[in-house]
Amino acid sequence: MDISEFFEKHSEVAVAFSGGVDSCVLLLFAKKYAKRVKAYFVKSQFQPEFELEDARTVSAFLGAELEVLYTDILSDKTISANPADRCYHCKNRVFKSIISAARADGFGTVLDGTNASDDISDRPGFRALGELGVYSPLRLCSYTKGDIRRIARENGLPVFDKPSYACLATRVPTGTEITGELLDKTEGAENELRARGYRNFRVRNNGEGCRLELGKKEAEMLVSDRDAVFSVLSRYYKKNHC
Repeated sequence: MDISEFFEKHSEVAVAFSGGVDSCVLLLFAKKYAKRVKAYFVKSQFQPEFELEDARTVSAFLGAELEVLYTDILSDKTISANPADRCYHCKNRVFKSIISAARADGFGTVLDGTNASDDISDRPGFRALGELGVYSPLRLCSYTKGDIRRIARENGLPVFDKPSYACLATRVPTGTEITGELLDKTEGAENELRARGYRNFRVRNNGEGCRLELGKKEAEMLVSDRDAVFSVLSRYYKKNHC
């Protein structure tokens, strides 16, 4: 199916918008082909502030209406308990809030940015989307991650080279209760490293300390920046490992 054909069939759409490159290209297509579109960003403790800033920047760039929906995700004890299928329960709650807001605005179709490169067999959250009737046009129309980055670059989207980003909850080991304190530590440490020029990295909680995961470029940066990085991490964690 061609993407324009998809929007001929679904001409009024609500886009679940994260500020990542996938949902940004999806919103680009929706603005181009749909008759009516609105983006919805769900802000919980799992989303850092920079993601919301990116969502606002790109929606303004595309001239798309954006609504921010706030939710206390940690009030759901099934989610905060952090079971192996946490993502399923989280997606269920997040997309139900989007669907509710979208219906109030007159939208019957909700879209998300899952693409053809995503391994849905390893994504319990994708099962929730299917159960809720959410469409993934990029996947349905066979757009890979490479295609999406190319389209983003060609259309001048400011996030065209933004690294893939998983929510803050993924920094906490499965089975460890997710608390506001743990999430604040992660966001604080990652914000400081991002300010130092690090982009493709994760700061993962592992009990009293953390494990720093780095992309190739970031690992090269660490060679000359090691003391400063560990000084940052020591403000949040007792034990640090790369």
